[in-house]
Amino acid sequence: MAMTIHIDIVSAEGAIHSGLAEMVYAPAVMGEVGIAPRHTPLVTRLKPGEIRVDTGGGEMLHFYVSGGILEIQPHVVTVLADTAVRARDLDEASAAEAKRRAEDALAGHQADFEYAKAQAELAEAVAQLRAIERLRKTKSG
Repeated sequence: MAMTIHIDIVSAEGAIHSGLAEMVYAPAVMGEVGIAPRHTPLVTRLKPGEIRVDTGGGEMLHFYVSGGILEIQPHVVTVLADTAVRARDLDEASAAEAKRRAEDALAGHQADFEYAKAQAELAEAVAQLRAIERLRKTKSG
């Protein structure tokens, strides 16, 4: 039997996922992190993106997070997300619309605050679209 690590994904709305995994991939601010059982302890911020949970046996679970904190212990991974949803529950049309609105706001920005907000919204929308695209490729492959 393969070694596993327990993962909990929690957002302000509640628990999204709790279970065992052989490997977890998360979008840390310094780059994507691959987490295996007995990983060295680490706490880092998450950027908007996709969390992939390899449960073994060829099954991969996909989740979208808008940011948050990732805590890694040797036998437990905890994701405290600002917003977290199952990737299959993302709405591609609304993500594309949010991306378009953010790009429009960036093109005609008035103040630094509005520009920073538009950049953050654009990053979230692009991350959602990437998660949707990766899930689509996984299903077709």
